Amino acid sequence: MGADIKKLRTRIKSVQSTLHLTKAMGLVASSKIRRATEGMLRGREYAQAVRETVSALSGCRACEKSPYMAQREGGETRLIVIAGDRGLAGGYNANVFRLVKEYPEATILPIGKRACDRFGGKLQSAEGFRYEDAQNMAEKLCRDFAEGTFDRLGLVSTTYHSMMSRETEVAWILPLTKGKETDGGGMIFEPDELSVLEIAMPVYVAGMIFAAVKESFACEVAARRVAMDSAGKNAQQMLDDLGLAYNRARQGAITQEITEIVAGSGQ
Repeated sequence: MGADIKKLRTRIKSVQSTLHLTKAMGLVASSKIRRATEGMLRGREYAQAVRETVSALSGCRACEKSPYMAQREGGETRLIVIAGDRGLAGGYNANVFRLVKEYPEATILPIGKRACDRFGGKLQSAEGFRYEDAQNMAEKLCRDFAEGTFDRLGLVSTTYHSMMSRETEVAWILPLTKGKETDGGGMIFEPDELSVLEIAMPVYVAGMIFAAVKESFACEVAARRVAMDSAGKNAQQMLDDLGLAYNRARQGAITQEITEIVAGSGQ
Protein backbone atom coordinates (compact mmCIF):
# COMPACT_ATOMS: atom_id res chain seq x y z
CA MET A 1 0.00 0.00 0.00
CA GLY A 2 2.80 2.40 0.93
CA ALA A 3 4.61 1.68 -2.34
CA ASP A 4 1.45 2.46 -4.32
CA ILE A 5 1.05 5.80 -2.53
CA LYS A 6 4.67 6.70 -3.26
CA LYS A 7 4.23 5.87 -6.96
CA LEU A 8 1.07 7.96 -7.14
CA ARG A 9 2.80 10.90 -5.43
CA THR A 10 5.68 10.71 -7.93
CA ARG A 11 3.25 10.49 -10.83
CA ILE A 12 1.29 13.50 -9.57
CA LYS A 13 4.45 15.60 -9.37
CA SER A 14 5.38 14.58 -12.92
CA VAL A 15 1.96 15.51 -14.31
CA GLN A 16 2.00 18.82 -12.40
CA SER A 17 5.33 19.63 -14.01
CA THR A 18 3.89 18.83 -17.45
CA LEU A 19 0.84 20.99 -16.74
CA HIS A 20 3.04 23.94 -15.79
CA LEU A 21 5.04 23.47 -19.00
CA THR A 22 1.98 23.37 -21.25
CA LYS A 23 0.58 26.49 -19.59
CA ALA A 24 3.87 28.33 -20.08
CA MET A 25 4.12 27.30 -23.74
CA GLY A 26 0.49 28.22 -24.29
CA LEU A 27 1.10 31.69 -22.86
CA VAL A 28 4.13 32.18 -25.11
CA ALA A 29 2.08 31.13 -28.15
CA SER A 30 -0.73 33.48 -27.13
CA SER A 31 1.69 36.39 -26.88
CA LYS A 32 2.87 35.70 -30.44
CA ILE A 33 -0.51 35.20 -32.09
CA ARG A 34 -1.40 38.86 -32.54
CA ARG A 35 1.98 39.81 -34.01
CA ALA A 36 1.99 36.73 -36.25
CA THR A 37 -1.53 37.46 -37.50
CA GLU A 38 -0.69 41.08 -38.25
CA GLY A 39 2.38 39.97 -40.22
CA MET A 40 0.26 37.46 -42.12
CA LEU A 41 -2.31 40.10 -43.11
CA ARG A 42 0.37 42.52 -44.31
CA GLY A 43 1.98 39.74 -46.32
CA ARG A 44 -1.36 38.83 -47.90
CA GLU A 45 -2.01 42.42 -48.96
CA TYR A 46 1.40 42.79 -50.56
CA ALA A 47 1.18 39.42 -52.32
CA GLN A 48 -2.27 40.24 -53.67
CA ALA A 49 -1.02 43.53 -55.13
CA VAL A 50 1.91 41.98 -57.00
CA ARG A 51 -0.22 38.98 -58.01
CA GLU A 52 -2.77 41.24 -59.69
CA THR A 53 -0.06 43.06 -61.63
CA VAL A 54 1.59 39.86 -62.84
CA SER A 55 -1.80 38.32 -63.65
CA ALA A 56 -2.63 41.29 -65.86
CA LEU A 57 0.74 41.01 -67.60
CA SER A 58 0.44 37.25 -68.15
CA GLY A 59 -2.66 37.85 -70.25
CA CYS A 60 -0.86 40.21 -72.64
CA ARG A 61 0.18 38.77 -76.00
CA ALA A 62 3.52 40.54 -75.79
CA CYS A 63 4.42 38.50 -72.69
CA GLU A 64 3.84 35.10 -74.30
CA LYS A 65 7.52 34.92 -75.30
CA SER A 66 8.72 35.60 -71.76
CA PRO A 67 10.92 32.80 -70.37
CA TYR A 68 8.70 32.85 -67.28
CA MET A 69 5.78 31.62 -69.40
CA ALA A 70 7.71 28.67 -70.82
CA GLN A 71 5.99 25.33 -70.16
CA ARG A 72 8.66 22.62 -69.97
CA GLU A 73 8.49 18.97 -68.94
CA GLY A 74 10.93 16.32 -67.84
CA GLY A 75 13.27 18.64 -65.98
CA GLU A 76 13.88 19.49 -62.35
CA THR A 77 11.10 20.49 -59.97
CA ARG A 78 11.98 22.71 -57.04
CA LEU A 79 9.84 22.95 -53.92
CA ILE A 80 10.14 25.67 -51.31
CA VAL A 81 9.00 23.89 -48.14
CA ILE A 82 7.90 25.98 -45.16
CA ALA A 83 7.67 24.20 -41.82
CA GLY A 84 7.93 25.33 -38.21
CA ASP A 85 10.88 26.26 -36.04
CA ARG A 86 9.80 23.98 -33.19
CA GLY A 87 7.61 21.01 -32.44
CA LEU A 88 4.67 20.59 -30.05
CA ALA A 89 2.34 22.16 -32.61
CA GLY A 90 -0.08 19.30 -33.19
CA GLY A 91 0.12 17.95 -36.74
CA TYR A 92 1.46 21.18 -38.26
CA ASN A 93 4.92 19.94 -39.26
CA ALA A 94 3.75 16.39 -39.97
CA ASN A 95 1.17 17.66 -42.48
CA VAL A 96 3.84 19.62 -44.35
CA PHE A 97 6.21 16.66 -44.56
CA ARG A 98 3.39 14.32 -45.61
CA LEU A 99 2.57 16.56 -48.57
CA VAL A 100 6.23 16.79 -49.61
CA LYS A 101 6.35 12.98 -49.87
CA GLU A 102 4.09 13.26 -52.91
CA TYR A 103 7.02 14.82 -54.82
CA PRO A 104 9.92 12.42 -54.14
CA GLU A 105 12.02 13.66 -57.08
CA ALA A 106 11.77 17.36 -56.21
CA THR A 107 14.70 19.46 -55.02
CA ILE A 108 13.77 20.86 -51.62
CA LEU A 109 14.48 24.43 -50.51
CA PRO A 110 13.59 24.44 -46.80
CA ILE A 111 12.47 27.34 -44.62
CA GLY A 112 11.91 26.80 -40.89
CA LYS A 113 14.24 24.97 -38.52
CA ARG A 114 12.28 21.71 -38.66
CA ALA A 115 12.34 21.71 -42.46
CA CYS A 116 16.07 22.48 -42.49
CA ASP A 117 16.72 19.66 -40.01
CA ARG A 118 14.78 17.22 -42.18
CA PHE A 119 15.98 18.21 -45.64
CA GLY A 120 19.35 19.85 -44.94
CA GLY A 121 20.62 23.12 -46.30
CA LYS A 122 21.27 26.52 -44.78
CA LEU A 123 19.35 27.09 -41.57
CA GLN A 124 16.53 29.61 -42.06
CA SER A 125 14.14 30.43 -39.25
CA ALA A 126 10.49 30.88 -40.18
CA GLU A 127 9.90 33.35 -37.36
CA GLY A 128 12.96 35.44 -38.23
CA PHE A 129 12.51 35.27 -42.02
CA ARG A 130 12.91 38.73 -43.60
CA TYR A 131 11.77 40.17 -46.90
CA GLU A 132 15.45 40.50 -47.86
CA ASP A 133 15.75 36.71 -47.48
CA ALA A 134 12.79 36.26 -49.82
CA GLN A 135 14.35 38.69 -52.33
CA ASN A 136 17.67 36.85 -52.39
CA MET A 137 15.92 33.51 -52.89
CA ALA A 138 13.58 34.89 -55.56
CA GLU A 139 16.33 36.54 -57.62
CA LYS A 140 18.30 33.30 -57.86
CA LEU A 141 15.22 31.21 -58.61
CA CYS A 142 14.04 33.56 -61.35
CA ARG A 143 17.49 33.66 -62.91
CA ASP A 144 17.79 29.86 -62.85
CA PHE A 145 14.30 29.36 -64.28
CA ALA A 146 14.88 31.86 -67.09
CA GLU A 147 18.09 30.01 -67.96
CA GLY A 148 16.23 26.68 -68.07
CA THR A 149 17.95 25.17 -65.02
CA PHE A 150 14.64 23.80 -63.70
CA ASP A 151 11.10 23.45 -65.03
CA ARG A 152 8.73 24.06 -62.12
CA LEU A 153 8.72 25.96 -58.83
CA GLY A 154 6.23 25.07 -56.12
CA LEU A 155 5.61 26.45 -52.65
CA VAL A 156 4.51 24.09 -49.87
CA SER A 157 2.96 26.12 -47.07
CA THR A 158 0.02 26.24 -44.69
CA THR A 159 -2.99 28.49 -45.19
CA TYR A 160 -4.64 30.04 -42.15
CA HIS A 161 -8.44 29.90 -42.00
CA SER A 162 -8.99 30.27 -38.25
CA MET A 163 -7.40 29.29 -34.94
CA MET A 164 -8.89 25.82 -35.36
CA SER A 165 -8.65 25.46 -39.14
CA ARG A 166 -5.51 25.33 -41.30
CA GLU A 167 -4.75 23.73 -44.66
CA THR A 168 -1.42 22.53 -46.03
CA GLU A 169 -1.11 22.91 -49.80
CA VAL A 170 1.29 23.38 -52.69
CA ALA A 171 1.05 26.48 -54.89
CA TRP A 172 2.83 26.46 -58.25
CA ILE A 173 4.60 29.76 -58.89
CA LEU A 174 6.64 29.06 -62.02
CA PRO A 175 6.03 28.87 -64.89
CA LEU A 176 3.33 31.52 -64.99
CA THR A 177 -0.08 30.38 -66.11
CA LYS A 178 -1.36 32.42 -69.00
CA GLY A 179 -4.09 34.70 -67.77
CA LYS A 180 -7.20 35.77 -69.59
CA GLU A 181 -6.16 37.66 -72.70
CA THR A 182 -6.44 41.36 -71.95
CA ASP A 183 -4.93 44.69 -72.84
CA GLY A 184 -3.23 44.78 -69.43
CA GLY A 185 -6.36 45.11 -67.34
CA GLY A 186 -6.58 48.82 -68.01
CA MET A 187 -3.02 49.34 -66.81
CA ILE A 188 -0.38 51.16 -68.82
CA PHE A 189 3.08 49.59 -68.74
CA GLU A 190 6.21 51.51 -69.67
CA PRO A 191 8.34 50.92 -71.64
CA ASP A 192 6.34 47.80 -72.59
CA GLU A 193 4.58 44.81 -71.02
CA LEU A 194 7.40 42.31 -71.55
CA SER A 195 10.03 44.56 -69.97
CA VAL A 196 7.82 45.23 -66.97
CA LEU A 197 7.15 41.51 -66.53
CA GLU A 198 10.88 40.74 -66.53
CA ILE A 199 11.39 43.33 -63.78
CA ALA A 200 8.28 42.33 -61.83
CA MET A 201 8.92 38.58 -61.66
CA PRO A 202 11.55 38.59 -58.86
CA VAL A 203 9.30 40.95 -56.90
CA TYR A 204 6.32 38.66 -57.49
CA VAL A 205 8.16 35.50 -56.44
CA ALA A 206 9.62 37.23 -53.38
CA GLY A 207 6.14 38.44 -52.42
CA MET A 208 4.69 34.93 -52.72
CA ILE A 209 7.48 33.44 -50.60
CA PHE A 210 7.37 36.13 -47.93
CA ALA A 211 3.57 36.03 -47.61
CA ALA A 212 3.59 32.22 -47.39
CA VAL A 213 6.24 32.24 -44.64
CA LYS A 214 4.31 34.80 -42.60
CA GLU A 215 1.05 32.90 -43.00
CA SER A 216 2.69 29.57 -42.18
CA PHE A 217 4.24 31.04 -39.04
CA ALA A 218 0.81 32.28 -37.93
CA CYS A 219 -0.46 28.73 -38.49
CA GLU A 220 2.39 27.28 -36.44
CA VAL A 221 1.69 29.60 -33.51
CA ALA A 222 -2.05 28.91 -33.66
CA ALA A 223 -1.48 25.15 -33.87
CA ARG A 224 0.83 25.27 -30.86
CA ARG A 225 -1.68 27.30 -28.85
CA VAL A 226 -4.45 24.81 -29.62
CA ALA A 227 -2.16 21.84 -28.91
CA MET A 228 -1.08 23.28 -25.55
CA ASP A 229 -4.69 23.98 -24.59
CA SER A 230 -5.59 20.38 -25.36
CA ALA A 231 -2.53 19.02 -23.56
CA GLY A 232 -3.27 21.21 -20.55
CA LYS A 233 -6.85 19.95 -20.34
CA ASN A 234 -5.68 16.35 -20.61
CA ALA A 235 -3.02 16.90 -17.95
CA GLN A 236 -5.56 18.49 -15.61
CA GLN A 237 -7.96 15.58 -16.10
CA MET A 238 -5.14 13.13 -15.41
CA LEU A 239 -4.17 15.12 -12.33
CA ASP A 240 -7.74 14.99 -11.04
CA ASP A 241 -7.88 11.22 -11.59
CA LEU A 242 -4.52 10.69 -9.89
CA GLY A 243 -5.58 12.89 -6.98
CA LEU A 244 -8.70 10.79 -6.52
CA ALA A 245 -6.67 7.57 -6.67
CA TYR A 246 -4.13 9.01 -4.22
CA ASN A 247 -6.83 10.00 -1.73
CA ARG A 248 -8.41 6.56 -1.96
CA ALA A 249 -5.05 4.90 -1.43
CA ARG A 250 -4.35 7.15 1.57
CA GLN A 251 -7.77 6.41 3.00
CA GLY A 252 -7.20 2.69 2.50
CA ALA A 253 -3.80 2.88 4.20
CA ILE A 254 -5.22 4.77 7.18
CA THR A 255 -8.11 2.32 7.49
CA GLN A 256 -5.67 -0.59 7.41
CA GLU A 257 -3.49 1.01 10.09
CA ILE A 258 -6.50 1.61 12.35
CA THR A 259 -7.66 -1.97 11.83
CA GLU A 260 -4.21 -3.31 12.74
CA ILE A 261 -4.04 -1.10 15.85
CA VAL A 262 -7.52 -2.19 17.01
CA ALA A 263 -6.67 -5.82 16.34
CA GLY A 264 -3.41 -5.49 18.24
CA SER A 265 -5.01 -3.87 21.27
CA GLY A 266 -7.54 -6.69 21.51
CA GLN A 267 -4.88 -9.37 21.96
